[in-house]
Amino acid sequence: MSLSIKKNIRKSSVGPKILVVVGPTASGKSNLAVSLAKTFNGEVVSADSRQVYRGLDIGTGKVTARETAGIPHHLLNVASPRRAYDAAKYQKKASDAITDIVSRGKLPIIAGGSGFWVNSLVDSIAFPDVTPDIALRKNLSKKSTDELFRILKQLDPRRAKTIDRKNSRRLIRAIEITKTIGIVPPLKKTKPSYKPLFIGIALPLETLKTRIATRTNAMLRRGLIAEVRHLRESGISAARLRELGFEYALPAEYLNGTLTRDELEERLNTETYRYAKRQMTWFRRDSRIIWISGAHTAFRETRKFLAPLQSP
Repeated sequence: MSLSIKKNIRKSSVGPKILVVVGPTASGKSNLAVSLAKTFNGEVVSADSRQVYRGLDIGTGKVTARETAGIPHHLLNVASPRRAYDAAKYQKKASDAITDIVSRGKLPIIAGGSGFWVNSLVDSIAFPDVTPDIALRKNLSKKSTDELFRILKQLDPRRAKTIDRKNSRRLIRAIEITKTIGIVPPLKKTKPSYKPLFIGIALPLETLKTRIATRTNAMLRRGLIAEVRHLRESGISAARLRELGFEYALPAEYLNGTLTRDELEERLNTETYRYAKRQMTWFRRDSRIIWISGAHTAFRETRKFLAPLQSP
């Protein structure tokens, strides 16, 4: 990358330029982010709400050391799976990582499928100042997502209309906030800290289904069941495994004898596809995203984004 482009990363009326790569699970975000980082002297900041946890590797599709290809990755393996790591904590740590990356003349590349986390970082969302209620969380963690959604709907119908009703962590946090201050206040964007370029990976549904099936099979062959067994043996409760997502809850059911191996794979495929559709529903609402079907478009748009302004 030329010196003029390096300087241009820092130059922006609202803050440093950052690249944001989004898309559904199994779409190839991680590979694209690494390729872009190699070409444009970048480092990757993960925006995945579960890849922050140590020991959640196979089930979350976390990049391996080989897949990083020597590109530094930030916000991976920074928290214990025993305790929830929320978007507010992520926002602070990821902001610090971006500051560090930019200070070294490199391009921050945000990559992930957790849309809320992406927006919390890029749009500098201000979060309600509500202290976690450990006792309440422990009680709510025993309930299904349907039960949690019904509770939230009774407490705050407005928030219930916009929340991901299958995300237990977010449901519990919304209930916690509602019980503390009455309602979940609308999240407000503060003054933008960055100038982002959003690149979104769009795949035909049948292609996505095929990739998901391939990914699921690979996860099982790599040892997903053993990963879940290890988490249980290390003291992670069944309730906490459910909070960590279906990739951990379903193998736990298999280990309990309530699912066969074939049923496990089928359920994983079904739930992953449903999750991917929810991800796309979230991302499609953001008009800033440039949707691509090939990497060449991502490289072209990034070059334009980073090119120094031409003098008249």
